[in-house]
Amino acid sequence: MNRPPNDDGSDKERKDSDESAIENIAPDTRIVTAGRNPEWTGPVVNTPVWRASTHLYDNCAELADGVKRGGDAEFFYGRRGSPTQWSLADAITQMETPKTSGAYGTLLFPSGVAAINIALLSVLKPGDILLMSDNCYDPSRGFANGLLKNMGIETRFFDPLIGGAIEGLFCKNTKAILMESPGSLTFEITDIPAICAVAKKHNITTLLDNTWATSYFYPALEKGVDISIIAATKYIVGHSDVMMGSVTTHERYWKRLRRTARQLGQVVSPDDAYLAARGLRTMGVRLKAHEQSALKIAHWLDKRDDVEKVLHPALPSCPGHEIWKRDYEGSSGLFSFIIKGDKKRAAAIVDSLQLYGIGFSWGGFESLALLIHPEQNRSATSWDQTGGVIRLQIGLEDCGDLIADLEQAMDKYKD
Repeated sequence: MNRPPNDDGSDKERKDSDESAIENIAPDTRIVTAGRNPEWTGPVVNTPVWRASTHLYDNCAELADGVKRGGDAEFFYGRRGSPTQWSLADAITQMETPKTSGAYGTLLFPSGVAAINIALLSVLKPGDILLMSDNCYDPSRGFANGLLKNMGIETRFFDPLIGGAIEGLFCKNTKAILMESPGSLTFEITDIPAICAVAKKHNITTLLDNTWATSYFYPALEKGVDISIIAATKYIVGHSDVMMGSVTTHERYWKRLRRTARQLGQVVSPDDAYLAARGLRTMGVRLKAHEQSALKIAHWLDKRDDVEKVLHPALPSCPGHEIWKRDYEGSSGLFSFIIKGDKKRAAAIVDSLQLYGIGFSWGGFESLALLIHPEQNRSATSWDQTGGVIRLQIGLEDCGDLIADLEQAMDKYKD
């Protein structure tokens, strides 16, 4: 907010007061106001779409100065972005409440997978050991067992419920820990503050895939995480039409992350950034709607005799529920349940649903159902459940209709 100078010399105090007020605003207000720098938006509400590969300079000296500075949020070349991308990145950074968390900046990537992988590459080198939660996203495991392994980086998997006892897995070459909480198939909640506390004692970098909760329900850096990763494809975009990832971190890791991203030529299009920024403005409203319907459906499933277990962090039956209750501000629209009977029955139920699409991803306005196989992605733990597992993404349809659709499909294929 721009104000004229004060004759009484109190301009600095007023500015500090203004900044304090801005930092103390609620997440719903922050979602609407963050990243809307007047220098980027001009007289309009939304930052315009700047489509440009080439940025022009007035003279050679100015160009040389730009090369020398290499600053953030400065015109240089299209690969480094424009106000369209900068405003979105700034908004995501502000969502981590920088005054209390130390959030320094955000980089945008063309997918959530790219965000995870480049964050890892920025903190690991040959000979290092990465500890990865056993419930991590399958592409994260694939990257660890593929490119990282080929580079001479070893990955060791750990029980997501290990908490502070993870310290017993550390050795001199342990350099980073990748967590996903909750796991996006089986939904165990990890004691992130406990892991981060012991990691800091040993100077080990902690990374969190925070896609399920986002900073709206779980400000990761505030909880002790060094690098927070979100597949913005999901709840930030919210409309199933853009692929994007974000990485937010402290100043300590910023230069390494930025250098790695630039050397690998990572950039998102201004059109995609514009759509993601538009999605972000309504994320709070959408997340609450996803949460409310998902909880109703989870409780409905939990009461059915043909359901073995509901894996929703807000339900006591979910591993790590007490940690979720302690640390999280809410829950989103993604959860799983275990059906009594074999996988054929589970597949038949999914095939009979009329309002749920069958497909990967989540976080959009539409509901999805997916037959999943957790036993295929376990190294440090085992999956001993015999029933079929169905993952639900609860969208923005009428909750009663979604329950009725589940009911007709499940009743059709009762044991």
